[in-house]
Amino acid sequence: MSTINQNELKNDLYEAVNGEWLKTAKIPDDKPATGGFNDLVDDIDKKLMGDLDELVKAPSNDSRLNEATKLYQLAKDFDRRDREGITPLQDRLAKLKAMNSYDDYQKDWATLILEGSASPVSFDIDADMKNATVYALFAAAPGLILPEKTYYDKDNPQGPQLLKMWSIMTKKLLQKVGYDETEADDLIDDTIQFDSLLVPHVKSAEESADYSKMYNPQSFTEFTSHTAVLDLGKVIQQLIGSEPDKIIVTEPKYFDALDDILKDHFEIFKSWLLVNEVLGQAGLLTDELRTISGEYSRALSGSKKPVNHRKFAFYLTRGIFSQVIGDYYGRKYFGEKAKADVTHMVKQMIEVYKNRLHDNEWLGDATKKKAITKLNHLGIQVGYPDSIPDIYNHLKVDLNKSLLENVNDLGVTANKELFSRWNKPVDRMRWEMSAATVNAYYHPFKNIIVFPAAILQAPFYSLEQTSSENYGGIGAVIAHEISHAFDNNGALFDEYGNLHNWWTKEDNDHFQQLAQKMINEFNDLPFAGQKVNGKLTVSENIADGGGLSCALAAAQEERDYSGREFFVNWARIWRMKATTQYMQLLLSIDVHAPNKLRANVQAQNQDEFFKTFDIHEGDGMWKSPDERVNIW
Repeated sequence: MSTINQNELKNDLYEAVNGEWLKTAKIPDDKPATGGFNDLVDDIDKKLMGDLDELVKAPSNDSRLNEATKLYQLAKDFDRRDREGITPLQDRLAKLKAMNSYDDYQKDWATLILEGSASPVSFDIDADMKNATVYALFAAAPGLILPEKTYYDKDNPQGPQLLKMWSIMTKKLLQKVGYDETEADDLIDDTIQFDSLLVPHVKSAEESADYSKMYNPQSFTEFTSHTAVLDLGKVIQQLIGSEPDKIIVTEPKYFDALDDILKDHFEIFKSWLLVNEVLGQAGLLTDELRTISGEYSRALSGSKKPVNHRKFAFYLTRGIFSQVIGDYYGRKYFGEKAKADVTHMVKQMIEVYKNRLHDNEWLGDATKKKAITKLNHLGIQVGYPDSIPDIYNHLKVDLNKSLLENVNDLGVTANKELFSRWNKPVDRMRWEMSAATVNAYYHPFKNIIVFPAAILQAPFYSLEQTSSENYGGIGAVIAHEISHAFDNNGALFDEYGNLHNWWTKEDNDHFQQLAQKMINEFNDLPFAGQKVNGKLTVSENIADGGGLSCALAAAQEERDYSGREFFVNWARIWRMKATTQYMQLLLSIDVHAPNKLRANVQAQNQDEFFKTFDIHEGDGMWKSPDERVNIW
């Protein structure tokens, strides 16, 4: 730390801490970024791939882990995949090709949904937002070809370029699986045409970031009346085995338009299904098809090459057996002692938060009381789950079948279990992220915070770091997730995870004014040749601000407190070097602000930062007190 220049810190905290590293860091060819979170991911990947290679030779006592190992082994056998060629895909395509009407599609619709094929309605099961103890049925629009709705705007030059890249890739794939050039061109034209019917009626990333607008419950009768072209009621009954009282619609505009989207458009709809089937399955076939099928996503992110065979097999396995791999990682590399230590740290941060709420000067007593009640009910998950869901006892790999058949069989088993949860009690403590994931989250419908083992290491957390470094790292991450309970989305949910306004009007109005100040602070900040969307990123920015200020308060309680160590490690955890394409993509779709701005702007909101580094007007990091935004 002594090598960091004080004058550089006064002008740009992020560059002062990370500048030397940024000059020499190299982005791997198979990734769009490196540094910080990415470095931890690389280390974990290497450990777990090595362990899986050993488990192939000497199986575990855990039958679930052995099934994961079998999938890894099968996915890595590219010689076999090249011998099988496109044969595993043929039956799936034949079923779609044979369809001549929506009636034909209806017969197989539920099966196709379970198999993960494209669908004009995306069904899901999650906690009911107004009765969070019970699982409800959700319905949304399908995804678009381009990453986000605004890419289709006439004034967005990236849209046509990306659509051309997508078309080139898709044409190659279609020709490789048996279509001639004219057929491939027709399928692509039809698919783009069907996609264009969806665009006006789906939400943008900014609109989707507002959770409260997701809750649009409709009765079974109202929902099923949206189209006469397909029988929505029948497919729902096939999926959940019952007629639900309500369906929670996340995109009402889309369902209002569904009949017009489908009517008299079967041919282009069928093309859309076929193209999506090829795109979705190609990566599970030959290495050539896998490589081609990633061209569009690599163009989006700026990655130069696909991941190697071993990484591909590992990522596929971890995705399907996420909790099994996470449990193995957590127990082997994290352990009960660290789990107890970090759990204690989380509880400490919750107490700091309670004290700050108690001392808050702009909240009324009634709202304060409810906020503290919400913290008292906050569920805490650290390291790895206490138990693995039963579904993993039923995921079986058959080495006599192709990789594509296995992945689809596993998907059907998982989707059947998902839909079987409808109307059953919510398992509040069920993990939705593998313990081997370098991340953390807050779930507003469950009022829980989750810290996987993978993020609980240096530079975020280490017994070898000072308390100030740990608070500037994992302390700020912990408090960030707690803050999500009180960001512009989380604040709408009560202690049980129900969408329920527990604020007084006066307090809510004041909170909205503060949230708007945070929107304004980030909005239009220049980055990567584009600008930040303050509204898209407001939830995460509120959580960053609250997390940093609470972690700072906790750090200052320690005898060895050092503001310098705290803020330097805060800047260090956001270290990232990325391709321009990837940074621009994130600006469009990511609810987080760019890493550099997360580090610098939030530090500028803390009065202590200016005292620590003796920053005054004229210094690059200076921000006048009236412009500093503090909510929690």
